[in-house]
Amino acid sequence: MANSFGIDIGTQNLKIFSGSNNQITDIKNTIAIVNKNQMYSYGDAAYSMYEKAPDTINVSFPIVSGVIADFDNMQTMLFEVIEKDLKGKIKGSDIVVAVPTDITEVEKKAFSDLFSKAKNKPHSIRVCEKPIASAIGMGLDVSEPTGVMVVDLGADTTEISVISLGGLVLSELLPFGGNQIDESIVTYLKRNFNLVIGQKTAKQLKEEIGSAQEGRGQKLTVVGRDVVSGLPIEMEVESDTIYNAIKNDLESFCTNVKLILEKVPPELAKDIVHSGIYLTGGTSQLYQLTDLFSEVTNIKVNVMDEPQESCVRGLGQVLSDSKYKIYGYSMRARIFK
Repeated sequence: MANSFGIDIGTQNLKIFSGSNNQITDIKNTIAIVNKNQMYSYGDAAYSMYEKAPDTINVSFPIVSGVIADFDNMQTMLFEVIEKDLKGKIKGSDIVVAVPTDITEVEKKAFSDLFSKAKNKPHSIRVCEKPIASAIGMGLDVSEPTGVMVVDLGADTTEISVISLGGLVLSELLPFGGNQIDESIVTYLKRNFNLVIGQKTAKQLKEEIGSAQEGRGQKLTVVGRDVVSGLPIEMEVESDTIYNAIKNDLESFCTNVKLILEKVPPELAKDIVHSGIYLTGGTSQLYQLTDLFSEVTNIKVNVMDEPQESCVRGLGQVLSDSKYKIYGYSMRARIFK
């Protein structure tokens, strides 16, 4: 399908699958606004301004806790990316948008309305439950009567789901993710080392030397501000320091995975023990996170290459493969039937 797009609108990143070339575009889901409502920049360029912009430029993320918080700017950015950056056409296109499971029907409809309330109307607009799209993108056959557990670790939310026969048996959307880990690092370094750093530096520490278990043994030099003197300083941070900063957050992840496992019907639990737990989302790339989850649950844990793209790859399958088309549905039919 040439003129078709699969769109995963995440808190941190916007991923778009284009049917014309089967390529995935992955950019930061960030906008920079001037004069209160005029878009100054978007994507990676806007993200580079985050925590650096003057008061006249407001840099923000239009998705908060998995739902659309800034509808107009999100819509403007989407159309800019598709029509200018990807050289695509919204008019007459087929669109599938991923939506979190544990949000209201009105919040889900907002994802569909991004396109249905535009001047250039697409040919069709469907939405697909995010855990199902992620499972399809990881190469799992969700239509089988086999239990599959998918843990989607995003920036603002964590979604834990059990799928069988193409439907969600259990699903829970938790209001914390990678951003909370970053905040924990900022707080810990300020409290214990009198070092003030920004969210971007915390994210860099998490990705480069962070670990879900002790003993990684790496160091990274960062620049921050000394609380006592108020002056900029350089400090070498060890990986075990980052582990100590985030271990409470990791315990929360593990506790909630265990709580969902306790609710799984016995026959499906047997399937999950055999196939393992599947991790997806950007935060799932944290070093040794699979080892920690395996240790806590006694179940093997699987992570695919490029786990942050598994959802948008699944949307590509929903668009192009007749076997998976049934997993995309119209919000109009869903609400008024």
